[in-house]
Amino acid sequence: MLRSAPKFYEVAKRIVEITEDCILVAHNAQFDYRILKTEFRRLGFDFERENLCTVELSKKLIPDLPSYSLGKLVRSLGIPVSDRHRAAGDATATVKLFKMLLDKDVEKTIIKEAIRLDPKHQMEPKLTDIISKLPSVTGVYYVHKADGEIVYIGKSKNIKSRINQHFTGQTPKSKKIQLEVATVTYDETGSELVALLKESEEIKRNKPKLNRALRRTIFTHGLFSFRDTEGYINLKIEKIKGNQKPITTFSNHESGKSFMNKIVEKNQLCQKLCGLYKTANSCFGYDIKSCAGACISEEPVEIYNKRVLNIIESHTFKDQNMIIIDYGREVDERSAVLIENGVFRGYAYFNLNFQIHTTAVLKSILTPMEHNKDAQHIIQSFMRRHKRLKIIKLED
Repeated sequence: MLRSAPKFYEVAKRIVEITEDCILVAHNAQFDYRILKTEFRRLGFDFERENLCTVELSKKLIPDLPSYSLGKLVRSLGIPVSDRHRAAGDATATVKLFKMLLDKDVEKTIIKEAIRLDPKHQMEPKLTDIISKLPSVTGVYYVHKADGEIVYIGKSKNIKSRINQHFTGQTPKSKKIQLEVATVTYDETGSELVALLKESEEIKRNKPKLNRALRRTIFTHGLFSFRDTEGYINLKIEKIKGNQKPITTFSNHESGKSFMNKIVEKNQLCQKLCGLYKTANSCFGYDIKSCAGACISEEPVEIYNKRVLNIIESHTFKDQNMIIIDYGREVDERSAVLIENGVFRGYAYFNLNFQIHTTAVLKSILTPMEHNKDAQHIIQSFMRRHKRLKIIKLED
């Protein structure tokens, strides 16, 4: 259908002419008007027209409907429509709907008030009221129905802003949240790492119906190692199967490959022995002098393997005892995540004047959490992305 269609610049002048001194009417005008303004801006023209949104008008003139999508609206109102989801069919449906709305607004006051230059998503009063009570803090939030059931759990570095995105969003998930939400509660964490860990655990415990994606395991690939016939330690990224225990985990193959490229460059590893360059001879890194020749057995096995083992040790939990220090909920507070013998134990908060150097001290104030592959993945991924984190290695 678009193969023989004109380019936008070919019809732009005609659009300006036919819309001059007119009011644009659209179902979800915010979307259509934004597209038009963006295309005209690319041509160096400032396109401005008054707008009317039939979604907004429908909510005011026909309140309490379960859905205000064009298809469901016209069906519920008995408006006959053909050729839906095509430009002409949807335009015709919008015209018929608009005529019905014009008839319902006898005084035409509602429609006149709805005309604006810059259409914005009109948030329902109950949603505005919910947002007004939320803080702009880092933490976990819970979306509840009227009966208290939790239908969605999320985390954000700015809870107020994130909920505002849900309440103004047009995605299927956002629309379901807007329809079902009665109240939003939250738990401030201060630390994004603690928020991620709590979100994962809370979703597993409550199983909210709108969190289907995160109910499943959130990682798919892992970093593995093996020794080849020459004794060199090889690294590889592959899909995790069964009860395999990878050195560290990734959300997808591309994330793992990106990590591998970085450590190869930083530690002068061999592309061939890291699965990035398939060849029977030397790797490309050897040709440009960034690889010392492990691929063709030139670099001594002991020297090469020492660098690889350092990488493995720095990215594995195995047998490690450490505390990960991050932001707290107050200026003079910090959060602490405890890893004991390679197992995630939980988190705690402490005042900056209170020093923590042993697991015994930390355990006395610890909020325990379950150790699982998801929690391990969250921590390892967060540590890779945030080099500012303070890590305290423990002896006991």
